[in-house]
Amino acid sequence: MRKLTGAVFQSLDGVMQAPGAPEEDRSGGFDLGGWSFHFWDGSMEQPFGKVIEAEYDLLLGRRTYDIFAAYWPYNRDNPIGERFQRINKYVLTHSDEPLEWDNSSRLSGDTAAAVEDLKKTEGRDLLIQGSSTLYPPLLSQGLIDRLLVMTFPVLLGRGKSIFDGTQRPSRMKVTDHFVSDSGVAFVTYEPAGEVPMGSFETREPSEAELERRAKVEAGAW
Repeated sequence: MRKLTGAVFQSLDGVMQAPGAPEEDRSGGFDLGGWSFHFWDGSMEQPFGKVIEAEYDLLLGRRTYDIFAAYWPYNRDNPIGERFQRINKYVLTHSDEPLEWDNSSRLSGDTAAAVEDLKKTEGRDLLIQGSSTLYPPLLSQGLIDRLLVMTFPVLLGRGKSIFDGTQRPSRMKVTDHFVSDSGVAFVTYEPAGEVPMGSFETREPSEAELERRAKVEAGAW
């Protein structure tokens, strides 16, 4: 079965919209595009290269596909552009507009079901780039095998996120981590079962605590 990795550029407050350029994605009135640019430095080449230079096919939402298709085929002298040109691009879309970029295939219907079926096929592992709309249904169904979160030291306050509150509660284990010279934290997570729960309290609750709990139950706290 193919493995699925989500690679996310995000701000400290979880915004992942338009990290690369001001015109990348202005939807929702977002006017802070290009916020990642000044944090990129040579120390990031090796950890980012482990992801982008691996063997994979792309899994994209339609908007990210359109952004990529308008840029990378015209930048094939860049190793990333050359790679993106030759690999398969699987696009989750409800639109009937043609996918004109080489090696592009349409996936339609329920997002989670379509990706689950794709993972069962033969082929390279899958990598999500951008595509914020894919994360909520895939996280809620446990279909992402690895999550690389690259957190930039900037607060944006608004914009798209990969989380919307529907993700499945689960424990995550850190399998790799790195902090760049400019302060970008690369952390790779993999699912590790159910959320473990416990308490630091070792004594019986006080009368005050029991009273507080009663107020909580009554909706008066």
